[in-house]
Amino acid sequence: MAKPPSKPAPKTEKDAIKVIATNRKATHDFTIHERFEAGIVLVGSEVKSLRDAAVTIPDGWVEIRKHQAFLHGIQINAYAAANRWAHDVDRVRKLLMHRHEIAKLAVKTQQRGFTLIPLGLYFKNAHVKVELALVTHKKVHDKRDAKRLADDKREMDRAKKDHGRH
Repeated sequence: MAKPPSKPAPKTEKDAIKVIATNRKATHDFTIHERFEAGIVLVGSEVKSLRDAAVTIPDGWVEIRKHQAFLHGIQINAYAAANRWAHDVDRVRKLLMHRHEIAKLAVKTQQRGFTLIPLGLYFKNAHVKVELALVTHKKVHDKRDAKRLADDKREMDRAKKDHGRH
C-alpha cells in the first residue's frame, strides 16, 4: 500500500522577515528606479548589535570597485558585551551579490545621476540582508510636487470617507 504524499512543512518563525532598520528619508530625497537584495559580510558583534537594532543607515551608499560592492556610511553601534573583540563602528562592509548583478549596477552607477543606496536592513532566514535601490536625487520642485500629490490624495480619501457616512 502506497503512502499518501507528505504535506510540506509549515513555515516557521525562522522563515519570517524581521526588519532591523529602514531608510525613511530615501523616498523623500530620491526617486527610486530599481530595488535589489544583497547579503552583507559581518562579524559576530555586528550581528549581535543588529539584533538590538543598534544601526543607522540614512547616510549609507554603495561603491562598486574591482567587480565587488562595498557599503559605506552606515553605523552599527558597538556591542557592549564584545569587549576587546568589538568591531569598528564605521567600517566599510562588503556586499554579497551575483557577479552579473554587480556588473549591471556598475554600468548604471557610472551613468550621470544614478546612486546606489541602502533602503533597509532585515533578517531573512537568519541571514542579514540589505535592500538596495538605484536612485536619482529629487530636485526641490519634485519634492514639492510629491508633497502636493500626497496631500491631494489624503484629501480625496478623507472626502470619500466622509461622503460614505452621510
